[in-house]
Amino acid sequence: MKGVVVKNTGSWYEVLSDGGTIVPCKIKGNFRLRGIRSTNPIAVGDHVAYILNTEGTAFISEIEDRRNYIIRRASNLSKQSHILAANLDQVVLVITLKHPETSTTFIDRFLASAEAYRIPAILMFNKSDLLDDEDLKRVEELMHLYQAMGYTSLLTSVQQATGLSTLPQLLQGKVNLIAGHSGVGKSALLNFLIPGLNTRTAPISAAHDAGMHTTTFSQMFQLPFGGVAIDIPGVKGFGTFDFDKHEVSHFFREIFQTGLECRYSDCMHLGEPHCAVREAVEEGIIAKSRYASYLSMLGDQDESKYREAY
Repeated sequence: MKGVVVKNTGSWYEVLSDGGTIVPCKIKGNFRLRGIRSTNPIAVGDHVAYILNTEGTAFISEIEDRRNYIIRRASNLSKQSHILAANLDQVVLVITLKHPETSTTFIDRFLASAEAYRIPAILMFNKSDLLDDEDLKRVEELMHLYQAMGYTSLLTSVQQATGLSTLPQLLQGKVNLIAGHSGVGKSALLNFLIPGLNTRTAPISAAHDAGMHTTTFSQMFQLPFGGVAIDIPGVKGFGTFDFDKHEVSHFFREIFQTGLECRYSDCMHLGEPHCAVREAVEEGIIAKSRYASYLSMLGDQDESKYREAY
């Protein structure tokens, strides 16, 4: 029997069968012995085969090949990964400048992971109702930066239901991952997209100006206009995983394109002579924030960085 994983609680998986029924499943221990270097060998969005035993319990027996996934370094394990979701058509990264703050480094790392697996990304700058004139100018600059690279960028306030009119059309008929820090408005967004869902939301922590987790497990929801949305717990950090240092620049669109003009084909853009990328950064053609994110990802290749909890 086959189906798609629609919920992952950590110990149980819910599989939507090809017949349209939800089947609670577990996994057998041998999944953890197949060289899958992941804290979650099965993710929401995976297409799986499962077996029903005589007691009525179902066990996932096989994972079909994934066409893509979003992956990050596991929070506390130096050599393991965590798969956020699999078999995606696009990701929606929900971003806030305030309450909580989303850094450009986090944005760029997420985008680089999506680029690595050829997953289109939409950037949703939320909570515009909390921004003053200076903040709005900063958001406009960021939107211009990412739109120039080809990323669809939206300025929204889910709280006031503004800037959301085009979103259903962008999500329609697709497998969409909704991601971002805790507190950026992912649950409120799902409540807007799916009337009657009533996903729980929580206030921002005044002590740390950070969101509190309201989603504790990953789950796929059917969208009323077609397609699905995968909701995941808030992502605090985004340590990259298994990127060859010579390929990191490939996942920064403007750095890769400019790098074709470097004198040396294997230029790492770190100080080599006649480096077109560094020249473009100095001239303001490539944003310093993007170059800083590129350098930080190169630092991820140093395994000693992850000997302690990340």
